[in-house]
Amino acid sequence: MKFFVTLLFCFCITGNVFAQTNTLRPKIGLTLSGGGAKGLAHIGILKAIDSAGLKIDYITGTSMGAVVGALYASGYSGNDIENLRKGIDFDVLFSNNVPLKTLSMEEKDQYSRFAIELPFINNKIRLTTGVITGQELNLKFSELFFHVYHIRNFNELNIPFKCMATDLETGDLVVMDTGNIITALRATMAIPSVFSAVTRGGKKLVDGGLVRNFPVKNVKEMGADIVIGSNVTNGLSKIDKIKSPVDVLLQMAFYREAGDFKEELPMTNIYIHMPMEEYNTGSFGSGSEIFNVGVETGRQYYPVFKKLADSINALGAAKEKDLNSITTNSVFIVNYKVNGLKKTSSPFFFHLMNFDDNKRYTAAQINKSIRRAIGSRYYGSITYALDPISKDTANIIFTAEENPSTYLKAGLYYTRFRGINVNANLTSRDFIIPDSRSMVSVSIGESTQIEAEYFQYLGRIKSVAFIAGFRLDNQTISTFQNFRTEGAYKQNFSQTFLNFQNSGNNKVAAGIGTAFEYIRFSPSTKSVNEVKGRFTNFKSYVYLKYNDMNQIFFPVKGLKINAELAQVYNQEPTLTQFQNGLTVTPSTLNFDSYTRLLLDASLFTPINKRFTFLAEFQAGVNFTNKSNYLNNFFIGGLNGSYRNQIRFAGLQEATVNSSSVTALLVGLRYNPVNNVYITGRINGLLKDFATKKNATSSKDALTGYALTFAYKTPIGPIELSAMYCDQSKKLQSYVLFGIPF
Repeated sequence: MKFFVTLLFCFCITGNVFAQTNTLRPKIGLTLSGGGAKGLAHIGILKAIDSAGLKIDYITGTSMGAVVGALYASGYSGNDIENLRKGIDFDVLFSNNVPLKTLSMEEKDQYSRFAIELPFINNKIRLTTGVITGQELNLKFSELFFHVYHIRNFNELNIPFKCMATDLETGDLVVMDTGNIITALRATMAIPSVFSAVTRGGKKLVDGGLVRNFPVKNVKEMGADIVIGSNVTNGLSKIDKIKSPVDVLLQMAFYREAGDFKEELPMTNIYIHMPMEEYNTGSFGSGSEIFNVGVETGRQYYPVFKKLADSINALGAAKEKDLNSITTNSVFIVNYKVNGLKKTSSPFFFHLMNFDDNKRYTAAQINKSIRRAIGSRYYGSITYALDPISKDTANIIFTAEENPSTYLKAGLYYTRFRGINVNANLTSRDFIIPDSRSMVSVSIGESTQIEAEYFQYLGRIKSVAFIAGFRLDNQTISTFQNFRTEGAYKQNFSQTFLNFQNSGNNKVAAGIGTAFEYIRFSPSTKSVNEVKGRFTNFKSYVYLKYNDMNQIFFPVKGLKINAELAQVYNQEPTLTQFQNGLTVTPSTLNFDSYTRLLLDASLFTPINKRFTFLAEFQAGVNFTNKSNYLNNFFIGGLNGSYRNQIRFAGLQEATVNSSSVTALLVGLRYNPVNNVYITGRINGLLKDFATKKNATSSKDALTGYALTFAYKTPIGPIELSAMYCDQSKKLQSYVLFGIPF
């Protein structure tokens, strides 16, 4: 019924249009409401307007309506905006998580290892606000609006544009139509307690939807004769929907806007209200469904738009104006500077960015430099503004917000092998000397682990580093005979190391190092064969790391490689070997120098939106004919958690040991709904191939399988697995909770 009334209005207004002279061509205004994810439905309305050939003369919007409206005003079509939506990962845009690919190599191993991170500010621990700073959102806006960087008056856009914000201090409406369009859009969508407030024009601004979510009055003031209003909100909640104190507060927060809406609505000529009851402001995961609602509504209103367009176009062509092309252009940067630095220096900042003046940059290249600096974890937010000098020439001004120097981190995890453990970490930057990172991590529970590391950047561009560290791991490990538990021993392992590393980009790192290792064995459960005592050794090595994974947990794309070639030497044993409780000469132990190879590679490839193919290849080889089982590789477990481990689906940790192992795993992971994952794995393994003179036999091969159900929680994944090994002929369970140390 509403649609037919609108259509009747359109026929009536057409008569009025033709009654006017040609010089009085009516101006069409478009108002797009806020509504978070629901605002994606506006795109469908724009597509219908484009299809009808209706020219829009003015646009106003709030929050997501302002974002969609600004894109349209700057030259994007409805189809263009829809294509942009398809390529955006809203989970990345609307979070404070730094994309793993942008992190420097030295930060990737430490990123997301702890569920809680609390900053030290003014020597006090501060609780995190949970407010989204929107770093990736800023960068995305910088790319999308790069073609209009020179515009400071929104009337100079292809379509004049205004958007709304709220003054956080006074609660007054702030109408934005000048300045930097990116800060304007960040302000209009800065939902209080979700996004950080935006400083603009000396004011702290938040979401304009608190005061005026449907700015029809403003588009009328711009000169619109006919107003099309698209609204995706449902107004105040009915009393039966208000069931909690939070609901009450939300209802009260929008009283003022609800009153304003009653004044705005009568000023629309074509009012479009889309059914959005089943969605909310955060339903970006349902973006396609929301967009389809807009497309269907646009189809219904197409006859209205078409009739209006034909009527207006009959009056003659609209006045031509110079339009901004959305073609991505480069800008020649003459000079640069950075504001906001307190603890780090300008040279350090620009060395991290690898940024130069007197050079052409595209938006993507500038963003790549910014992400490089963000990836160092020294900075929490970096934005920029281009100050035009002449056509395609500008100065660039960066504004950086530094992260606190020191963080306290904590987490919890459980596996059957490790038991329940509490993890904690203290990380401080520039604590000893500038351009450094110092950290200490501990895991306390049924086993104990300690890591300490000092990382010092060297050189002008900070690609070379000196690393000194210490590791300690005390745990109890079961021994097996023919896949049956035979005994157990306590192993105390410590390592002190010095490395020099080069990481020319955020994917690859290579280095050399030397380490001193101490290992102590003590039987905790009697068995037929026992070793008690300790030995020490040195090792010197070269290593290579590669990591372009898209995320830490449940990655869907990327390759990760850890490879090390080492020479182990100066082994000094103090050991006693027992058989059936009697001391024997340790003839099976050998402590000559030898060469060792370690390789661990993981590959993830998306098949489609829900399925991911995964593959892993591991190798561990001691190149010696005189095997020493104390230096062997220990096979089993689904997650890496101890020295010399080769993971294997089908066996518990350390079920089998060997001096030479290669293992290949393939799997398929299914993501039926957000945060839920089902993974099937099959793997095969070949052992003892390097020390045998004859060909390996079937006894040297293992095959196994695992099926895992996992759920990703804010404090880490929960994984429940069933696994089977053909050789052990045992169906076993495997449980992981939290983030392993």
